[in-house]
Amino acid sequence: MTKNSLSVAVLGPGGVGGLLAALLSRAGHQVTCLAGEETAAALRADGIRVGSTPFGDFTAPVAADTALRAPVDAVLITVKHTALDAALTRVPASALGTDTLLVPFLNGVEHPAALRARYRPDRIAPAVVRVESTRVAPGVIEHGSGFAEIDLTGDAVPRPRLDALARALEEAGPTVRVLPDETAVLWAKMAFLAPLALLTTRHGLPLGEIRTRHREELTALVEETAAVSRACGAPADPAGAMARYDSFAPGTKSSMQRDAEAGRPLELDAIGGALLRAAERHGVAVPVATRLVREVAAATR
Repeated sequence: MTKNSLSVAVLGPGGVGGLLAALLSRAGHQVTCLAGEETAAALRADGIRVGSTPFGDFTAPVAADTALRAPVDAVLITVKHTALDAALTRVPASALGTDTLLVPFLNGVEHPAALRARYRPDRIAPAVVRVESTRVAPGVIEHGSGFAEIDLTGDAVPRPRLDALARALEEAGPTVRVLPDETAVLWAKMAFLAPLALLTTRHGLPLGEIRTRHREELTALVEETAAVSRACGAPADPAGAMARYDSFAPGTKSSMQRDAEAGRPLELDAIGGALLRAAERHGVAVPVATRLVREVAAATR
């Protein structure tokens, strides 16, 4: 990684990946998007068009291909967990450089281990992103939130490499933190996301109605998730989580709920399933989570 310019591949140029690809390209980095042939052709022809309040409306040129064919400094993995296995065929290990970072922006806590089993373990740098960004057409991104925040981690990754990537991302626009303790970073998101995703999807209601009509259930699920997080060695703050839910706009929906409404595959196993597996490993009782995962699965078969 050079100080001034990086070569970055973005696997899955959707809402998050497309936004990051466009921002990095605009900042002068060499960006290649990895996607299906139709999307790749559209990106090669027209670049990525972004509409964003904090970052402006702009179009950024990008290279695009159906697979990684030459080493890059970093591969940003921005597909959903349901598409991960198929998407990784676009990133053969033989095409990676010795020091290529693989940076998964995925929900859940189990994907880093799966990636380390497939690629060089000390080059997996998990990231958590907080943003609302949607791909409305190939190469057309609507960034709906007034923020884009990234937490970058990776216990075995050399810190200078994390810092170099974080610097490039932050100079391109998002707010970026490099944090120690990968487990804590991943569970901090999981402990907030799982209750939101499971309850909004199960009841088909936005957060405002969940926190009023189903507050007892929400509180119980937050406590269960916090107990699992603590058992996994991560901090937990159930009161803080409830305060965050109360601060969100009433119409807030989870991405899992939106996927259910659109008939798309759900990340139920990556979120709810992973929560139940962690609870079982550590002997933590999670009756509310168990019931909700079962009910969401039954409703979406």
